[in-house]
Amino acid sequence: MSDLTAIAVPDIGDFKDVEVIEVLVKVGDTISAEDSLITVESDKASMEIPATSGGVITKIDVKVGDKINMGDVLLHVKAGAAGGSTAVTAAKVESAPAVQAKPTPAPPPTPAPAPTETIATPANAPPAAAIAVPATGELPHASPSVRKFARELGVDLTRVTGTGPKGRISQEDVQGFVKAALQGGAAPVSSAAGGTGVGLDLLAWPKVDFAKFGPIQSKPLSRIKKLSGANLHRNWVMIPHVTNNDEADITELEALRVQLNKENEKSGVKVTMLAFLMKAVVAALKKYPEFNASLDGDSLVLKQYYNIGFAADTPNGLVVPVITDADKKGVIELAQETSAMAKLAREGKLSPTQMQGGCISISSLGGIGGTHFTPIINAPEVAILGVSKSYQKPVWDGKAFVPRLTLPLSLSYDHRVIDGASAARFNAYLGALLADFRRIIL
Repeated sequence: MSDLTAIAVPDIGDFKDVEVIEVLVKVGDTISAEDSLITVESDKASMEIPATSGGVITKIDVKVGDKINMGDVLLHVKAGAAGGSTAVTAAKVESAPAVQAKPTPAPPPTPAPAPTETIATPANAPPAAAIAVPATGELPHASPSVRKFARELGVDLTRVTGTGPKGRISQEDVQGFVKAALQGGAAPVSSAAGGTGVGLDLLAWPKVDFAKFGPIQSKPLSRIKKLSGANLHRNWVMIPHVTNNDEADITELEALRVQLNKENEKSGVKVTMLAFLMKAVVAALKKYPEFNASLDGDSLVLKQYYNIGFAADTPNGLVVPVITDADKKGVIELAQETSAMAKLAREGKLSPTQMQGGCISISSLGGIGGTHFTPIINAPEVAILGVSKSYQKPVWDGKAFVPRLTLPLSLSYDHRVIDGASAARFNAYLGALLADFRRIIL
């Protein structure tokens, strides 16, 4: 009589045809009842399917991508098996919970152990000097949402220690790893968007006792600065930035803006240069669609909508509200909406949805000063426009030098997507639109 036992999918509630996204065990592993076998995902959630009995796995009947239902056979185990594989599943290894040990065949001979690399423990991990991770390329123990979150941050999950049940990696574990990496206390994040790439191998951040040099005051960063700081650091390190600097003659456009404000003085609507910039940027995006895109692995996602973000300076730090469907709104409507959203930003009342979905961002320092600067791209966008303070410049008109109001433009772009010639054309076209706004209707 066969001593093999089939382990089937138990009652998993109101789920049908759920997809297998991860197989957590392999043939030869010894499992116990309630050990996790696979991870499945529906349109509502992801979950782990546990074993209903224990033994040594002799056959696995499912693979990643299969659709399963209650009662489907997942694998076969041999109960009470002696000899053979003595491997222990990842769920039983508490010191390195997301990794399965290599099976050791019966001697002789005894295979050499898998190569390991020592990884620093992130700040939120349990106390331990280091974790030895086999360099086998096996999937770490994490949900799909956590995997996506890690990909967006450029974090290699094999370098993160999970603190959840059975070593499962949570979003907090990833955040703790990034925080430790930025402080020089953990292994560096990968350098390629999408996950695989060599580490940055940065030196540890210097520890200095500033008080020995003179009086100091310690002031905690605001929540906005903590969040934006981590994002800016990631974007600057992971995106190959290049900045194209140009200028636009806005003499006539400024005259139009002043005239519109006089005509609408009673209505209380103040037309800003930012509203004109948004309309011009939309027209430039339509002419050069690679700027209205995002990288998704080895693919380029070209967007058919035009949402424009703008940097808003607040008492607690920088935020980027997003004006949706800017192509469908007039200059006055854009001026009203940007003013209203800037007010919400200063009051700290912006909702998360009001800061999502941007195609390109505009960072304007026109009210403060400066000539040119290098704005940092707001990932997953591929470009950002920086605008400095306009100034009067003498321009030769063929007969004499005449004063012209000039607006400095600084276009930072992702060189993986956009080359220098395209950036120069985009900036030049944008400048031509601002110099003669009638071109917008062409």
